[in-house]
Amino acid sequence: MNIKSLLLGSAAALLAVSGARAADAVVVAEPEPAEYVKICDVYGAGYFYIPGTETCLRIGGYVRYDIGGGDVGSFDGARAENQLGDPKLQDTWAKNTRFTLKTWTGQETELGTLKTYTETRIQFGNSNGYGDAYGNDAHNKGITLNFAWIQLGGLRVGKDESAFNTFIGYAGEVIQDTIVPYGGFDTNVVQYYFDGGNGFSAVVSLEEGSSDAGAATFDGAGNFLFNANSGNDTIDSYVPDVVGGVKYTQGWGAITGVASYDSTWEEWTGKVRLDVKASDALTLWIMGGYGSDDHIDRNFYKQWGGNWAVWGGGTYKFNEKTSFNLQASADDDKNVGVAANVAYDIVPGFTVTGEVDYNHDGKFGDADDRNWVNADKKNSVGGILRFQRSF
Repeated sequence: MNIKSLLLGSAAALLAVSGARAADAVVVAEPEPAEYVKICDVYGAGYFYIPGTETCLRIGGYVRYDIGGGDVGSFDGARAENQLGDPKLQDTWAKNTRFTLKTWTGQETELGTLKTYTETRIQFGNSNGYGDAYGNDAHNKGITLNFAWIQLGGLRVGKDESAFNTFIGYAGEVIQDTIVPYGGFDTNVVQYYFDGGNGFSAVVSLEEGSSDAGAATFDGAGNFLFNANSGNDTIDSYVPDVVGGVKYTQGWGAITGVASYDSTWEEWTGKVRLDVKASDALTLWIMGGYGSDDHIDRNFYKQWGGNWAVWGGGTYKFNEKTSFNLQASADDDKNVGVAANVAYDIVPGFTVTGEVDYNHDGKFGDADDRNWVNADKKNSVGGILRFQRSF
């Protein structure tokens, strides 16, 4: 064996060994199957399957900025009125910013559809004019849980707004729809919804009431005592508040009636409503309410003055982007409210609304029971400009 053959043999052996080691070192793992989010179109647009489950989830909400001026503003937003005559509170602009997060879930079970809904609000702004410790300084207003309910089939339990409003429908498509209030809102509920088909539906709701509601009064100096019955509109016995309602819906509109019993004050209240779709562009509605006042003038459900109240209005869509909304209301205490606005969709999901509101205080000067919108004027005018991005 010569030197050349020895060198070639050694090189071949080295290459064979290194190649074997390289083959042993390179191990290509099989890729894990990717689990992409799947669209769920069973419950409408925006739902997707939570990975690894049969539950469909939708996430939404809005960001809102309100600018209020004058005497009448939005109770749930900005309000410029100086209710207490305090020089530290400005009679100028008031602003409010709100972030709202909403979630919906749905899943089919052997007992029917299992659904949940939540809505949480976070707000920042200056005083609503109620004389709080912050005066007119801008500040965080905290976090509120406005909805958190579970529904299986027709049975719903949890935090909701009263069926006295949700089943018959809220008032008009205006920002300030409670110049003459039409019922209590936040409450815990145990409800059952019945859908009979052919447009007929019904609801029975056992409710708790809320300490945030109650008769609004003023002291002898005209100071605003919002929620004078604080704590007295939550049930204080084993007997719940009760709401029942029936509805008939067709292509032309709907007829709805609801009745309620406030167990705390032992008062009865009812409302009836007619909705009419006059054309593709015009919808009209009218609603009337009547309630007893044997023990107290205003309770969780009958929050208007006197026995009766009436609300009415409509919406006219000029085009896909622009609509005009109007609401007028009055009650037995001669309180009168009018609200009108124009809402314009700048781009899909971003709406600007400009509204003008008028209030007539029918019992101005009566410290025992005056309209809770204003404390210092018989006739008041104000407005609000709202910017809202919904998603």
